[in-house]
Amino acid sequence: MADAPSNSSSLPIGPLRDLQELTREHDTIIDSSSDGLFVCDAQANVIRMNPASERIHNVAASAIVGRNMVDLLREGFIDRSAAYEALQSKSVVSLLQNKDGRKLISIATPVFDEQGEVIRVVVSERDITRIDALQRQLEEQGAIKDEFRQQMLQMQQTELEAQKIIAKSPSMIKALNQAMKVAPAESSVLILGESGVGKGLFADLIHKYSRRAAQPLIKINCGAIPESLIESELFGYEKGAFTGAQGSKPGHFELADNGILFLDEVAELPLTSQVKLLRFLEDGRITRLGDTKGRTVNVRILAATNRNLDAMVASGRFRLDLFYRLNVIPIVVPAVRERKDCILPLVRHYLDLFGERHGIHKRLTRAASDALLSYPYPGNVRELMNICERLVVMSETELIDLVDLPSTIVERVDGAECDLIDWPEGMTLAQICASIERTVLLRAAARHASQAALATALGVSQPTIARRLQKYGIKLSGA
Repeated sequence: MADAPSNSSSLPIGPLRDLQELTREHDTIIDSSSDGLFVCDAQANVIRMNPASERIHNVAASAIVGRNMVDLLREGFIDRSAAYEALQSKSVVSLLQNKDGRKLISIATPVFDEQGEVIRVVVSERDITRIDALQRQLEEQGAIKDEFRQQMLQMQQTELEAQKIIAKSPSMIKALNQAMKVAPAESSVLILGESGVGKGLFADLIHKYSRRAAQPLIKINCGAIPESLIESELFGYEKGAFTGAQGSKPGHFELADNGILFLDEVAELPLTSQVKLLRFLEDGRITRLGDTKGRTVNVRILAATNRNLDAMVASGRFRLDLFYRLNVIPIVVPAVRERKDCILPLVRHYLDLFGERHGIHKRLTRAASDALLSYPYPGNVRELMNICERLVVMSETELIDLVDLPSTIVERVDGAECDLIDWPEGMTLAQICASIERTVLLRAAARHASQAALATALGVSQPTIARRLQKYGIKLSGA
């Protein structure tokens, strides 16, 4: 039997199978792509369209394959054809298109044969409507953030101008000079002083004259936040980091990026947060609660405390290594009782400040000035401010005298130090007489418990004393 003729041009079974598998693999990749893909021949006829492209255009491939791009353009299927323009220019073409109110980006890449002629154009396309919307949201959020930061800067500037720093005493002048000198540097600063001395105002001053003045000063009171929340407030958290964490939130470190973070009452930080703060001071990185990745932030640290950190370090309540990191440049703000030369200028400043707010002008008698000067102000500047506001609002006349002062101040007045015949320039005779009369009644009332005893001591009738006490608002201790 003769052998069957052989066909030398036929492919062997093995290579044919490999070619079929490769074709199926290519088809699977094209059809599973999330980007739309279609292919045109050299005459701009569509020869292939994948499912993603069908979804983008909301049309079946059978309605497009075999059609020419020129006809599709004429019918309004698309407003511009990247494939057609790539055939004309023989180069890659990228287009932004509008499709039924949506935005599409198309990239057409020509395929050349060995003679340099275009034989195919492969077009990839993507619906970027949602991406564009997200971009706009990010831009809007950025604008809101910039506006918020600008408002914060303006508020901080207004607050700094309202709370004027008055330095007449050597200790206060020294502290201010230190603050001004360290402001342009990038060093950490530890502001020390009793509660109410104005440590936050020193932080404002350093920020104002620092290289970061155009960025906000973010303040956090470490003692005012529960221990369970302080870490999330400082470092932020990711969704699910703890019960109730429905989404992610940046912490104060991220809000202060490129600016300054002021940690007031830093001694109240729990040890776990102290460790994280130390890590940031060492490498400039923080990690949100529930996150596995760290992030770098550019933040300068100012800290303040009224506690004895040396004693806290000795007792193990504050980390020694963190103390050294924070205490690069310490500034001690003196208490009000240590800066006597500043007291009366401060009082006058705040009387004028609160007077402008309430539309009232007030002045002090010499007796009231002496009493305010001799008071030790355990609450420091904060207490002094409160006293001044109370005097502006509650005193009945333009002239503030001893009778108008809080009892805690009046009780400390030494009568020998008050000169009855000294009064501010510009007082009328009636005002001087009223001031002297009130001072005399106030001193006598401190020694006598009844109106009758007071009347006998001053040589007047009891009804006269009753009228005078009522006029000046003086109450007897025994009443």
